[in-house]
Amino acid sequence: MADLSNLAGLVSEPSGEIDSSANNRSLRLAEKERRKGEADPFGLAAKYLSRVEAGTVVRGNDELERNMVRVETVALSKGLPPEVITVLLDLALSLNAGTANCTRVLKFLIPATVVPQEAVVKGVSWLCVGKMPMNAQVLFVRWVLTVFDLIDCKDNLRSIYGFIFSFVTEENLCPFICHLLYLLTMREHVHPYRVRKLLDIQAKMGRQPFLTQLLALYKVYRPDLVTLSLPSRVRTGFKNHNSTWKVALSAVQRKNKGAVLVDQSLSLDVKEKPSTRKRKLHHLAIPPLSSAFDSNSNKKVFRLQELRSFKELLENIHNIELPAQMGSLLGSALALHYLDCVQDESASLRLNFWLGHSLQEEFLLCPVDGSSDNTSEACRFLSTILFSQQFLQEGFSSTESFLYKFLSVWDGCLLRPQILDLLSDIPLMPSFYMHKLLFEPLKQLYFTSTVFFKCSLIECLNSMLVKWLTWHSVSALEGGLDISLNSNSTMTMTLSGFMDSVMELVRFVGLLASEGLRLENCHVLLLNQTLAFYETVCDMFLKYSLPLIIMPPAGVFYPALFATDSVSVDRLGYIMYRYRKNLTLAKKQEQQREQTFHISRNTYKEFNRNLQAMVNSMWNSWWSIPGSDIEIDKDLIALSKVAEPWCRFDLIHHPALFSYAIEFHRSCWPEKKNVDLGSIKIGKYWNWYMEFLFNQGFDGLNNFIRTNTGHSSGLSSQDDRQPMT
Repeated sequence: MADLSNLAGLVSEPSGEIDSSANNRSLRLAEKERRKGEADPFGLAAKYLSRVEAGTVVRGNDELERNMVRVETVALSKGLPPEVITVLLDLALSLNAGTANCTRVLKFLIPATVVPQEAVVKGVSWLCVGKMPMNAQVLFVRWVLTVFDLIDCKDNLRSIYGFIFSFVTEENLCPFICHLLYLLTMREHVHPYRVRKLLDIQAKMGRQPFLTQLLALYKVYRPDLVTLSLPSRVRTGFKNHNSTWKVALSAVQRKNKGAVLVDQSLSLDVKEKPSTRKRKLHHLAIPPLSSAFDSNSNKKVFRLQELRSFKELLENIHNIELPAQMGSLLGSALALHYLDCVQDESASLRLNFWLGHSLQEEFLLCPVDGSSDNTSEACRFLSTILFSQQFLQEGFSSTESFLYKFLSVWDGCLLRPQILDLLSDIPLMPSFYMHKLLFEPLKQLYFTSTVFFKCSLIECLNSMLVKWLTWHSVSALEGGLDISLNSNSTMTMTLSGFMDSVMELVRFVGLLASEGLRLENCHVLLLNQTLAFYETVCDMFLKYSLPLIIMPPAGVFYPALFATDSVSVDRLGYIMYRYRKNLTLAKKQEQQREQTFHISRNTYKEFNRNLQAMVNSMWNSWWSIPGSDIEIDKDLIALSKVAEPWCRFDLIHHPALFSYAIEFHRSCWPEKKNVDLGSIKIGKYWNWYMEFLFNQGFDGLNNFIRTNTGHSSGLSSQDDRQPMT
């Protein structure tokens, strides 16, 4: 027994040592957890909130409040990781922490990177339970709309489309649910019973914009189900719902500018790599291409971001699934090829909705503040839109609508090149809309801006006119009198309506140019931009098959005729030469009755008056013609004491050509000290001077003089007569 007792004693000592060691290890672990908690209070706070159960006392619960404040502080400064988003969304919507904390949590639920799809799906399931008060339900749906672009995938969310649709009957939720459904809807979601339900709601609530917008999308997918007539251009029916989170989300994304939102390796090559710095809900950054379905989905589709060549596009064009975010199509050549080839009206509608919302949100509701970073970001965004429009050779209707609103608040300086380039892409519109939407705001900007803005605007309107005329020439070749205003629109315009719009534009530019030249003292740059515009106008009949000829006003013609730079005078000569060609052909076709439209007789009279003024001043040395626009009182001329005033604007004494006459005189009579320019008009020297002058590159003047005077500048002609008629 002693031996056993001794054995028992020997055994009991190690047991005590083991218990002591275990206790010490527990203490060390507890200390480690305590230090870890001190180092990462946010992690402990999130862990605590994940364990809050139903029935937890909220009022007076200091620990709950302390942990809530910690999470809220981090959320508003750095954003929340995906796993914490899931925890907090479940805490809020389950009402485990009370109704007040539900609203509080939703307001600071700012994601740092992405939002897990399953968290949103579970949130919708809590919505179906019906425990939450209505204001919390509305706030949750608004939050989903705000972070929609940040949801990592949306296939499971689309699979519960029916549950989401069931909430359209709730009057307070209906506008937000319709917006969410608009973003989620695909062809397989459009069924007769859903169309009937929306029509019943519309009968009770009236024609609300959000219902009209969703029905318009349904009609695109299934026109056989939606027989209701809808306007061709439905105004934006969904209001901005993200004001609650906008400032905080913008600040978080600025701090987390290096965060990767999606797998960049799957994105297509784009013309210009988007900046990783995101601003204001990422609207100014083109989202990367990502599928609407999970990569593990059983749906057999070819994801657009997997395309690497045009050949792959052609081979899989019928299996390609549109991306989750339509804005990701912009800037990608392959994606734009797909959009152009498929001509899917639903894709165009979705893209225009995204683009219109982004432009309105960032430039109208929250304009760019003018800092270098924001301006460069906005510049890249607009440049991507321009690239896409030029690639498709057509402007977006949402861009057009945005410009009409933006022009009324634009200062003419912010992002000027991009805005004017977008303006030049505006499609043809009826003349009665042009004054209010386009001419009035541009007129105010033009007369209150610098000469360089005036030049830029004239250049922009010239580009706009060229695109309109090119569009018409293509329609004329196809043999149709009705011109489609846009490939995605059913609106058409007759040829007479098209001519009215072009005439209004040309007359508007003539007014701007005349007044601008007067205000800017006939600035050379402005004059040349104006003449470039009329180089387009003078050839509308021959080059673009438009039976319309409009002469430049006197406020443009005479400043060009008496300009001090030779380039302007030469361009005017070319313009008058082309006017003569166009009018001659028009007259010939009228006599042969080959055209329906006739050129006005006033146009011929105006051309002849300008032609007479130009020939007489430059060729015949008669610059003041009785009864003409430039008649000047003889007594007033005598007061100027200018010798031989009648020849001051001929080809020798004209201020723009005077230096060439001096150079020619020195070449012919190098020994003469006194310059006698009159000797140039004598005998063969006149032909030599004309040859010398036109060898300087004045092709416009050469064509004008040869066509209107019969003079040949070639030396082979031995006509030495003095050109005085």
